[in-house]
Amino acid sequence: MKNTFQLAILFVLFAVGTAKAQTYKFIATGFSVMEKNSSGEWGNWSDLQDTKLIISLDTDKNRFLIYSQEIQWYDILAYLKEEENAENIISPFSCKDEDGYAVNLSIITRKNQGNRKQLYITRKNFILVYNIEHYADKK
Repeated sequence: MKNTFQLAILFVLFAVGTAKAQTYKFIATGFSVMEKNSSGEWGNWSDLQDTKLIISLDTDKNRFLIYSQEIQWYDILAYLKEEENAENIISPFSCKDEDGYAVNLSIITRKNQGNRKQLYITRKNFILVYNIEHYADKK
């Protein structure tokens, strides 16, 4: 009986020690920006610019990190309900940036475009979009 109890304790300790949230890594291959004009209306998307930077979604720390020229980080306040329609799967997140401002992030999978993924960062006066690919897929 004592050995069974010890074995159960070891199993629980092992399970707790190895259980952890995941970190998802992406490579951004391009980005574009859309800004509001002085009238508060959305303008056009800028031309797509090539880029190569790493984006990390750490569900253990509830944080997005974007390793751009200036590192951007967004603390996830809420994992919002995923939406799906015939064309897209939208995984939205309510976040705040390093200065405490509200920011919405969404990973959108374009089902009719070979499951191409994009990360949208929506702020009050501009939207930034990155074309992203799973880091593991690029190795």
